[in-house]
Amino acid sequence: MTIGIIGAGKIGTAVARILARAGIKATIANSRGPETLSELSAELSPFISAGTIAEAASADIVFVAVPWTKLPGALSGLPAWNGRVVVDTNNSIEAPAFKPADLGGRTSSEIFADLVPGAQVVKAFNHLFASLLEADPASEGGKRVLSYSGDDVDAKAEIAGLIEKLGFFGIDLGALAVGAKLAQFPGGPLPALNLVKFG
Repeated sequence: MTIGIIGAGKIGTAVARILARAGIKATIANSRGPETLSELSAELSPFISAGTIAEAASADIVFVAVPWTKLPGALSGLPAWNGRVVVDTNNSIEAPAFKPADLGGRTSSEIFADLVPGAQVVKAFNHLFASLLEADPASEGGKRVLSYSGDDVDAKAEIAGLIEKLGFFGIDLGALAVGAKLAQFPGGPLPALNLVKFG
């Protein structure tokens, strides 16, 4: 199983760090090219390597962590997804203004899914601050909770397995239309909550 990460901001970098901590290899990419990620790949060597967006997008599981307005550009012109798993870690808001995007009554994940036709989209890894995401998931004496949602059972099972391997406790929020609404920021009740499962 190969993993790619498109986006090297706070969330993309946090995902890279927790994968490396668990000894899982991945390719990370940004819009500026692999040479701009040499410091990060050196820090997380030998598990995380820098590549192009096309290289990261060719993985079996692809995390996408790109500012909302830059998503269409970042995901255009890529090879067919062909049922591969794409993890939507995005929130429909942009720093520093933090003005919510107009979603026209849809969830951000439904709009995101239109940008990756043929992919199995799982919404996950978006509802915690990056600093919490990359912190030790057992730091409170239990397991930090990560929620996920999606419409494909097998895709969700893959991400659930990865969440467990990374040391978190996964909670399945159901279908994308339901779970993404609970986990999206702004609007959902779950973002920024540091939930911990004990026992």
